[in-house]
Formats: sequence, structure tokens, C-alpha cells
Amino acid sequence: MGAGRSLLAVTGVLRRPLLTEEAHRVTSFEVFFDLVFVFAVIRVTAFITHPLSGPSIAEGLLLVVLLWSTWTAYAWVGNQARADTGLVRAGVTVAMAAIFVAGLVMPEAWNDHAPLDPPVVLAVSFAVARLIYLALYLRATAGDRQVRSQLLLDTIPQSLALIAIITGAVLGGAAQTAAWAAAFAVDFGGRRVGSGVRGYRLRSPSHFAERHGLVVIIAFGETLIAVGEGAGIAIARWLVLAAAVLGLAVVVCLWWLYSSCAGPAQRTLERSDGPERARLARQAYTLGHLLLITGALYLAVGVEEVVSRVSVGGPGSAGAALGWLAAIALYGGVALYLVGRSAFVRLAVGPVRAAPLLAAGVLVVLLPAAASIPAMAALGLLCVLVAGVACYDRLAAAEPAGSA
Repeated sequence: MGAGRSLLAVTGVLRRPLLTEEAHRVTSFEVFFDLVFVFAVIRVTAFITHPLSGPSIAEGLLLVVLLWSTWTAYAWVGNQARADTGLVRAGVTVAMAAIFVAGLVMPEAWNDHAPLDPPVVLAVSFAVARLIYLALYLRATAGDRQVRSQLLLDTIPQSLALIAIITGAVLGGAAQTAAWAAAFAVDFGGRRVGSGVRGYRLRSPSHFAERHGLVVIIAFGETLIAVGEGAGIAIARWLVLAAAVLGLAVVVCLWWLYSSCAGPAQRTLERSDGPERARLARQAYTLGHLLLITGALYLAVGVEEVVSRVSVGGPGSAGAALGWLAAIALYGGVALYLVGRSAFVRLAVGPVRAAPLLAAGVLVVLLPAAASIPAMAALGLLCVLVAGVACYDRLAAAEPAGSA
């Protein structure tokens, strides 16, 4: 009896994945997968901020891209076949374990020490996740020769990228940074070229759009977590509470900007068909959302620095200048997000309003001022600017001839 049940379980796992329908939505198992992703994002933030430095800001960007390339791979798998059944569920579970291990060692991503070499562990973990993705996608598309041919073609740049990542991890130091940067250029360059090739198919546009909207929320959740990290045990101080509320206000405004264009973008995706739908999905979502996620993560870094400054020394420390590194993370992160939002609108909806892009330019111009004024003042100024852009966008969207 027990052997029969075991055989049925094994057969259930090995049977062909259950392909999704047009109306398929995000499953709870995929949300669970995203929890592991957000854990890894939190660890990237820890890597950047402990301690915050020029190299940590640059190297953190490489880690974000590494994470995003893995997450998007499984977003495509879950759109092709249900992620909560059979072989796909088993494979995604193993991939979750690999990403969890990668997240654990991320704060040591450039440190070489025994008995385990964290960079190598990180590289191997992501290689395992990528190989599982390839196997699952090939299995899910067993009856579609065109998609399988495109997937195998895309494995060329992906394999070169994995080789560079593992090689860089073994070499360490500056060679690791250079090798990983080259790997990501090859990987995402291949994706950009591949988006124009007639091969992939997006089975459920509603699932794909919903999945990316949820991950943006998760990225913003990291900013709220960063408030607690920066405050420590000083959260009862009024100045810390004020900084926390300002950080929340920035997040809410940025989410409004995303939500105002997410619906029109999804409708565009649903109206498109065939190769055009797949191209739109890869450019506007797979590639375009990278800027949004990266901007949100660096916003979290900046907010954590502001809250930390006002919580450490009490009211007397509030007059200390924010500093260049924290200003780059705070203002640069929001500027990157606004550029990403404009790119998303341009790719998925059409004409873009100038206000978000102008605001991104203003933030870059204001960087020297933000670095030289008190941390609370810099965060307050950012909040006012972002709130102004969000309000303008809402008012413009209410006009009958307004664009997204």
C-alpha cells in the first residue's frame, strides 16, 4: 500500500507539466517563491549598507541584476506551466532552496574565507537555479518546436554568462567584479536581441502582469523593512518616527505612479498576440522592470541611512549632513525608478508625460545639495518632489486626452 502511494507520488511529479490557460492567475506557491526572493533582496541591502561605500553601491547593483535575472526566469516558467503542480513544483522548490542559500551568503559576496568560499557558493547556487529553469522550460514546451529552438538558442549567452560568473567567483576581487559585469552584459544583451526573435510565447498576460506588480510591491516592502533596520531600538523618538513616515510617503507616491500605468500596460499586453505579446513582455516587463526594482532597492538603502542618522545621536545629530553616498542611494534610487517607470510606459502603453523624467533630472541636479543638507531635510525635500509628481500624474490621468 505504501509502495503504491510512493509510486503514484513519483508518477505525479514526473508527468508532463500542466500548461496554463489564457486566464491563468498567480498561484499562492509563486507568492511563496517571491518570499524567498525578498529575503535575498534584504540581504543585498545588508551587503550595501554594512558598511555603505562606493564599491558596495556598485557591487550591490551586480547582485540585484543577478537576482532579477533568476526571478524573471521563473516568472516565465510559471506563465508556461502551473508552478504549483507536479514536476514544476518540485523543480521550483529546489530552486527556492538554491536562492535561499545564495541570499544567506550575499553579505559576503566579495569575501573569500574558509571553509566555504561565499562567492563560489553564491555563483553555484544561481547556476543551479538557472539550470533547473532551463530543464523545466524545456519540459513544459516539449510539444512546441519553435519555442524550444528559441530557448536553446538563448542558452548560448546564458551559458557564457554562467561560466563568467563562476570564473569571477573563483578569481575574486576586481576580477570578480569585471567578470560578473561582463556576464550580465552578455546575458541581458542576449535577452534584448532575443526579444525581437519570433520564438517565445506568453500564454497568460494577466498572470505575467500580476506577477510583476506583486514583485514591485515586494521591492517597496524592503524600504519599510529598512526603516526598522535603521531605527534599531530608537523607534520611539519623534524624529525617527517622522523620518519613517516620510519614507512611507515616498513609497506610497511611487506606488501610485506605478499603479496608474500598470492597468493600461496589462490591457495592452492582453490585446497583443503571438510574437508581439512575447516581445512586449520581454522588453517592458522582463527588462523594463529591472530599473524599477533596482531603484526601489536603492531607495531602501537611502531611507535606512537617513533613519539611522537621526536615531543614533538623538535630535543633536539631525543637523549632520546626509553625505554623498547616502544621497546617491536615496536620490539616485528614486531617479532610476522614475526613469524605469517612464520606460515601462513608453514600451507598454505609448506616449510618456514629461513630468516623471523631469523630476528624475531634477533629483540628479539636486544631489550636491542633498549631500550637504541634514538627512531629514534631504528626505523631506525628496518627499515633496515625489508627491508633486504623483499628484500631477493623477490629475493628468483624469483628463480625457491624458496619456499614461
